[in-house]
Formats: sequence, C-alpha cells, structure tokens
Amino acid sequence: MPRILGIDPGSRITGYGIVDDARTPRLVAEGTLRLPRGAALGVRLGRIYTGVSELIAEHAPDEVALEQVFVHRNPDTALKLGQARGAALTACVNAGLEIAEYAPAQIKQAVVGGGRADKRQVGYMVRALLRLTATPAEDAADALAAALC
Repeated sequence: MPRILGIDPGSRITGYGIVDDARTPRLVAEGTLRLPRGAALGVRLGRIYTGVSELIAEHAPDEVALEQVFVHRNPDTALKLGQARGAALTACVNAGLEIAEYAPAQIKQAVVGGGRADKRQVGYMVRALLRLTATPAEDAADALAAALC
C-alpha cells in the first residue's frame, strides 16, 4: 500500500495532501504551507523546501505526485511558480523519492473526469473519493487530487 504525497506548488501557498493507497484511498494528512507575506522570494522558497522536507520526514511517503507548472499569462508569475515547484521538487529528490509529474488537466481528468473542471468540482470529488466530512482548502484539495491521480 503506497503512501503518496501530492503537492500543489505556489509561491504564496503550497498545498499538500498525503494518501495511503490511491486505489482505495485513505487520507493521512492535508493542509497548506503558508509563506510569509512580503518576504523575499528566496525566503519563501527556503520555507517550501523546509516544509516539504519536514512533511517527508514525518509521514514517510513512498512516492510524490507533483503538479506541473501551467503556462500563465504573466511570465513573472510563471517563473515564481516554477521556482516554488523547484524548491518542492528538490526536497523530494533529496529524500530519494520517486516522483510523478502531472499536468493540471491530467489531474482533473483523473479525479473529476474532465480536464477543464473548476476548483469547486475538484474539491467535491476529492471529498467524495476520500469520504471526508468537509471539503479541504483549495490548495490542499488540488494536492490531494494530484496524489489520487
């Protein structure tokens, strides 16, 4: 029964979700790494690296599912997202974890059944698939969807 860490990287909020056995999934943990407002990008990237490293040490996942960066209208935003993703990816590589990378449309297709699903639909399906009593925060739901994918 593999334990999978899903990560939805962001330069302000990075979502995470951990599930045991994606076939008959069971929630282990979920949440967000909220990065300090107004802090320099380097400080935020360091917090992502440290936060993901701590999650790995605490929950000992076997695999990681990481959302790929999508092409964004604002090149500066896309660069920051790529850097946030790189910080999370580095923590996973340093831990020796197997990494699967998925495009946002692939994750939505796998979890909702359509690659153009909105965040509300993703949250609803994550809640249903994991038999949760409440819908997780958007970033955590996206990370759980990656883990389920």
